[in-house]
Amino acid sequence: MAASIGIMDGAYFVGRGEILHWINATLQLSLAKVEEAASGAVQCQLMDMVHPGVVPMHKVNFDAKTEYDMIQNYKVLQDVFNKLRIGKNIEVNKLVKGRPLDNLEFLQWLKRYCDSVNGGIMNENYNPVERRSKGCKERVSKGSNKPSKSLQANRLSGADPTDGGHGVGKVCNTFSEEHYIEQIQKLSEKIADLKVSVDSTEKERDFYFSKLRDIEILCQRPELEHLPMTKAVRKILYAADAKDSPLPEANDIITKSPSLFSNETE
Repeated sequence: MAASIGIMDGAYFVGRGEILHWINATLQLSLAKVEEAASGAVQCQLMDMVHPGVVPMHKVNFDAKTEYDMIQNYKVLQDVFNKLRIGKNIEVNKLVKGRPLDNLEFLQWLKRYCDSVNGGIMNENYNPVERRSKGCKERVSKGSNKPSKSLQANRLSGADPTDGGHGVGKVCNTFSEEHYIEQIQKLSEKIADLKVSVDSTEKERDFYFSKLRDIEILCQRPELEHLPMTKAVRKILYAADAKDSPLPEANDIITKSPSLFSNETE
């Protein structure tokens, strides 16, 4: 079952580009970054696609911007998981922060799950745009427990929210949205720069780790593991304390073994 796939499963090696292409093609969206799906609405609709009628789309807020609204979406998703008995832990606190890696891993898992349900074949009868718009209309008609930002602005300005939102409230709301968009763009650029730096560091880490692992495997060969040089190398590899260098002790092992190269000179 896709809900129990391990972290080393091939699902977690699917790249960001492929994930974004899959989401955009499946739901007819135009996401540019995986963190744009942090609100949980995309995940809810993907479940709606593979399990028609299970997801209450009128409860899904595709305009969610605050963590409060995002958490409500993930509550809907968790309820769906419970109904379907999917034992997947949703790390909501991490996802709503918009961290690229956390959101990528969850979307990688979700793709694997959707593929396991429909064999990777898109449901041709599913209209994602229509489902979204229908869900939004139902949500508006049933009302929201929390007033929207525009409604709050209209109330503060004294405007009547039923007259189309004329007056200062609408202007203030527009200014606020433009301000938030500008801030989001700046933060997105910083996040992108940090992500490039993190990716580079992770690649370098994996490169050197693979080399150390090769050395460790070589030292475990029966014909080599008892040699003084092998013991010295393993002493360095398995040193637990980073403060004291294991090199002096490794040198002592080699120095006290004068017959180290005796087999080569005979």
